[in-house]
Amino acid sequence: MYNKLLYLKLCLFLLLVSFYSKADTCLPDVEGLCTPGVTIEEDVTVEKTEEDKGTEIIYTTTTTKTTTTTTVTNEDSGDILDGDNGYVAINKEGDMDYDWSGQGPASMPSGNSCYGLGADKCAQITGGGNSTSTMGVDGMGTTFINTIDISDLSIDKVKYSIEVDKQDAQDRIYMHITGTNGGTTVFSGTDVLSESGVSSGYQSYNGAFDFSGVLKSLTIEIGGRDINLAIGPLFDDVSVNVFYNVINTIIEQQITSVEEIVYLNIFDPVEIEYATEIIEFNDVVVDDAGDVSFEPIEPQQEEISYETVEVEIQEIKTDFEVDIPEPETQMAEVEMEIEAELEETIEVASIEETKEEPSEKPVEETKEEVPVESESSPKPVEEKPEEVEEPEEKPTKEPSAKEKAATKIVKILMTKNVMMTLLKQKHYL
Repeated sequence: MYNKLLYLKLCLFLLLVSFYSKADTCLPDVEGLCTPGVTIEEDVTVEKTEEDKGTEIIYTTTTTKTTTTTTVTNEDSGDILDGDNGYVAINKEGDMDYDWSGQGPASMPSGNSCYGLGADKCAQITGGGNSTSTMGVDGMGTTFINTIDISDLSIDKVKYSIEVDKQDAQDRIYMHITGTNGGTTVFSGTDVLSESGVSSGYQSYNGAFDFSGVLKSLTIEIGGRDINLAIGPLFDDVSVNVFYNVINTIIEQQITSVEEIVYLNIFDPVEIEYATEIIEFNDVVVDDAGDVSFEPIEPQQEEISYETVEVEIQEIKTDFEVDIPEPETQMAEVEMEIEAELEETIEVASIEETKEEPSEKPVEETKEEVPVESESSPKPVEEKPEEVEEPEEKPTKEPSAKEKAATKIVKILMTKNVMMTLLKQKHYL
């Protein structure tokens, strides 16, 4: 139960999202590309709960911090009219080596007939009619139409470029692009490149269309009129690039949960003291499953090395160092003194033992005379004295001279052993 005294912190990275997004995702209600950059947003919520379990009250504070990091970049599909990019076949490429087909009459000249567009093939508008095109553009006599599947692209902007050489100022030429999602038109844009009455000659035109929404296909229509039916408008090297926003969004959610337990004074003080000791002398470990266990705190052990032992030995030497002569000389002198003293003691003991031995004399037995009592004499009344028990005293035996000498020899030998031990210790130190 005491594991609830711990503060639990759980860091959860809950959502990691990276995806392509449309323009209305990064900037709502705005058509076209978003501005590249990185934005970071943080949101913090705090929730507090209280749970009464009778014996204790658990207060839980949960803090949720949500960080949203959004990175915006603009990507380019490349020229979708280039066959190498995989969107069109060779007969639908923008180099105009082939007729895209469309409305009204047209021709595909080459060499000098293409004028400033180069010696390779180019496309020429030769229709002089004045009608509405398939894409709904007025003043059309001839059109070149190309429909491209771009369902795998997210599109927010279409850029185009086209080279035009208009020899007759009365002619006209336009560029039109329509974006559709299935059968629904998402956007439609027309740029008149050179209007009737303008002497433009050779020009390179660039334009763009911004839009929002989901596209599955683009229809490119290039059309115009040949007013004088001489040399109609010429065009070549058509390119169309699709740009789109890439929105990388990373949402990081960090949840911190703190539990505070208030006990209602229902525990024995002995139990509380025991629990306190458990927490003091044990590490509390929480595993991935949230289970709590106790592991004893290992005492720090001092590292023992050759150097540390050598230092301690040197300190012991210093503490016990005394002024004792060299062990070899001192030991020899002590042994000689002890041996001389032993010999002297043994001789003295022998002399004393000889003196104390008594001479053996025969012991004379004395007979006590027992008086003979006559029958006529009266017998005195014998009074029995009170018997008093006296404690028996054990005779103390006086140690003999031999025993005294032996005791002295033992003491000398013990002294010798002590001295030898001290000298050896001094020698080793």
